[in-house]
Order: sequence, then C-alpha cells, then structure tokens
Amino acid sequence: QVQLVESGGELVQPGGSLRLSCAVSGFTLDYHAMGWFRQAPGKEREGVSCIDGTIGSTYYADSVKGRFTISRDNAKNMVYLQMNSLKPEGTAVYYCAATTTTNWARGAWGQGTQVTVSS
Repeated sequence: QVQLVESGGELVQPGGSLRLSCAVSGFTLDYHAMGWFRQAPGKEREGVSCIDGTIGSTYYADSVKGRFTISRDNAKNMVYLQMNSLKPEGTAVYYCAATTTTNWARGAWGQGTQVTVSS
C-alpha cells in the first residue's frame, strides 16, 4: 500500500528553523519526483519545492528560495525539507507528494503536517 507520512511540523517562532520529514512506503523513490506543497488557511495549495527522480535537480518557489532546502535519501525512502528563517506567512499545512509524471494531482500524497510560525 502506497503511503506518505509527513512529520516535523510544530509551532516555531519567526526566524526559527524546522526540518520536515516524509516517510514513504509501498514504493521506492527511484525515478519518482518528490515535492513539498503547502496550504495556508483560506488559500489554495501551492508548490514549495520539488526534486526530480534522476539527477536530483531541485526547484523552489520564489517565496522560499535561499531559505528552504529539499533533499532525499532513496536508501531510506525519505524526503526532507529543511526550513530556515521561517516567516509567519509560512504558517500552513505542509504536504509531501510523489509522482512519476509532471501531474502532481495524480500522484501520491500524504496527509500533511501543521507548521505554525508565530511569536
């Protein structure tokens, strides 16, 4: 059974750091692009970062570029999102997703982990 489980979300002060983890089971990460998305209250889900399944190319939304880092460990079937210099607008539910195509909506998704950035 395909399963993605996110963890690591919590309440953090502005300027703080968090590392989100995504544990994958039911398939291997090889040849899968992996992505992190987020949805803030009252807003649409948006892409944060992704890493491709072959050469490890990465993409970051402009809003997180230079502060967030995505990584993957295929041997452990894990994907990570290191988030530094967090801002209040980063408050959202963060989702991990996997796809073998360019259509994320048809890929596999986790249930999300809540990140709250507030003093």
